[in-house]
Amino acid sequence: MMMMMMMMMIFRDNLLQPVANRVTKPAHNVRSGARRMSVGFIGAGQLTHALVSGHFVFGYFGHDDHRLLSVGLLCIDCTRVVFISFKGVIATHKITASSPDTDLPTVQGLRKLGINFTTSNKETVNRSDVLFLAVKPHIIPFVLDEIGPAIEDRHLIVSCAAGVTISSIEKASSRANDKLRLYRPDPKVMRCMTNTPVVVREGATVYATGTHAEVEDGRLIEQLMSSVGYCTEVEEDLIDAVTGLSGSGPAYAFTAVDALSDGGVKMGLPRRLAVRLAAQALLGAARMLLDSEQHPGQLKDNVCSPGGATIHALHVMESGGFRSLLINAVEASCIRTKELQFLADQEKISPAAIKKTTLDQVLQQPGVSVSGGGPRSGGISLFTKNNPRSKK
Repeated sequence: MMMMMMMMMIFRDNLLQPVANRVTKPAHNVRSGARRMSVGFIGAGQLTHALVSGHFVFGYFGHDDHRLLSVGLLCIDCTRVVFISFKGVIATHKITASSPDTDLPTVQGLRKLGINFTTSNKETVNRSDVLFLAVKPHIIPFVLDEIGPAIEDRHLIVSCAAGVTISSIEKASSRANDKLRLYRPDPKVMRCMTNTPVVVREGATVYATGTHAEVEDGRLIEQLMSSVGYCTEVEEDLIDAVTGLSGSGPAYAFTAVDALSDGGVKMGLPRRLAVRLAAQALLGAARMLLDSEQHPGQLKDNVCSPGGATIHALHVMESGGFRSLLINAVEASCIRTKELQFLADQEKISPAAIKKTTLDQVLQQPGVSVSGGGPRSGGISLFTKNNPRSKK
């Protein structure tokens, strides 16, 4: 046992110490690397839970961040054992999430993961360097009003809200109420679209860089999101299409697995086995495609023998409009994303979409009122009606 301990200490000194020295060199700013930053999430729903589950590092760490490494190791630290996940890049004590709704199942999950949770969005801002806006699009205007005074030069704001453009956040001060740019003339804003498979580190993420964000900010987001799947930069005008394809894509895949397993059950397979086989078929097919340079049509043809069962099945799918349904689904999701941006531009919020703790603050806004025991038709506007906006 003593010999094993000595070998592990030598291993630590020879392998870990050079990395530790490299990580702890003085940095020009706090976001010099993913291991040194703090991350905050405004919103504690499914997306936040998925991202946190994919990013966090197992174990307990002090403030000496050199212990955070992107390797799968069991590190002996003379006084304690520290477990480090293979791809984890952020310690749990470096992550904060906020939501006024403490009853969400995801909130309980986040607390079990050991991150900091609060009902105060401003506290999340104060504890964070990178700030993810993971709320519904129509909540964004109110969130910006609330956190605007707390934003500092160090903050990188990453919007995950479908349809909310970078410019709508950067130029928010042009609206009726004071927002982000009033407090921070050159806010660093990025827009990101990811999906829920980040929870198993197989996510698909794209991001676009705002006017004032720097190259290193893009590199940081790419480093962070690449640790939980595929990540690449795109022009912002492509993100709505990405939302329709990979953002909503997991739901298409789950529906396909459900339908395929129904077919298996109809043909006599036990449900559990049918679901597993259907999921494995999609997983294996995806891996084959990603590992090859072949067109998906060619891989499909490789499965279809002349006069065989598969080509007969594909004929049935084509007759039912399978391809058109998928194309239409991507288009519908993309169009709805653009509609959500329009709703965000109108700066309206539904009382059913937010908790009373937030609604009370909304109702204090000038020009906002409730009559007849309910909101005005068309929702409650966060701002005055003196400056009506219309989108052509």
